[in-house]
Amino acid sequence: MTPASWQALLAPLPPDALPRRVPVASAALLAAGSADAIADWENLLVELSAGPVGLRIVLVVIDGEARLLAASDHVLIRFPGREPVQVRHESIGGRFEEDGTFKGTCWLIEGPEPVEDEEPAWTMSPRPPTATETDLLRALAAEVLRRGARDG
Repeated sequence: MTPASWQALLAPLPPDALPRRVPVASAALLAAGSADAIADWENLLVELSAGPVGLRIVLVVIDGEARLLAASDHVLIRFPGREPVQVRHESIGGRFEEDGTFKGTCWLIEGPEPVEDEEPAWTMSPRPPTATETDLLRALAAEVLRRGARDG
């Protein structure tokens, strides 16, 4: 099996992919008055499965005025035809500052999938995102917000 076209970092989402809205603060914290500062913040979450070949998760965090606070895109690809099974995890994520700048990191994690209790033997490489990657993440977040907009 080969990865789907949407199973690439910062790729367009499939047309039928809709985000799920989840409050950032738990109901228990809200009831206790411990989360007033983030009481109206929400996560918009798009979860896409490619079965045994992996998955993709896009997360967008907004405040009560629907301002973009943070976003991330995570892609996991498994290569089950190889022994041991190899995995590749690519991600970009971070926060958007009030001045529009992005504070985030890109990660590339690769290696064999651990078997049972085996410790992972992955290579992990962080780096700052490029301006193009930041623009693509911002556009992806805008698309998730558009798809997750509440009806008037």
